[in-house]
Amino acid sequence: MIKIHVVVDSPKWKKKIKNLKNYFYFKQKKFNNFNSSKIKKEFTVFLTSNYKMKYLNSKFRKVNEPTDVLSFPSGIKLKNNIYIGDIAISYEIVNKRSKKSLFDHELDKMWIHGYLHLSGHDHIKYKDFIKMSKKENLIFNQINF
Repeated sequence: MIKIHVVVDSPKWKKKIKNLKNYFYFKQKKFNNFNSSKIKKEFTVFLTSNYKMKYLNSKFRKVNEPTDVLSFPSGIKLKNNIYIGDIAISYEIVNKRSKKSLFDHELDKMWIHGYLHLSGHDHIKYKDFIKMSKKENLIFNQINF
């Protein structure tokens, strides 16, 4: 079970999706319909700009350029759940990628990718990349079709 908190840092996001909190509430609900985990995982999706992503990427990864998605795990245990961390997503990169697909599909791919990182997955080794890609596709298809 997941609970998604949303923080919007750039007004550009609202031009593409009018009510982002409702959008994520709907995605959360669809995810929870197929996820049988009893552990409630909470996380925040921080919707921001390339400018802020460049700053975060430089500060935390020592890479002085913007990136599509960053995950910041926390693992803080609350009363009945775990706050697993924060996911930052770049508007400009999602928007650019959406020229070949749909904006909301690209956004979903980013937060799902970040969620899997917060849940302990990585893609350093090729076999882990394949495993993580399969999970991303499974979740994406469950919440979109």
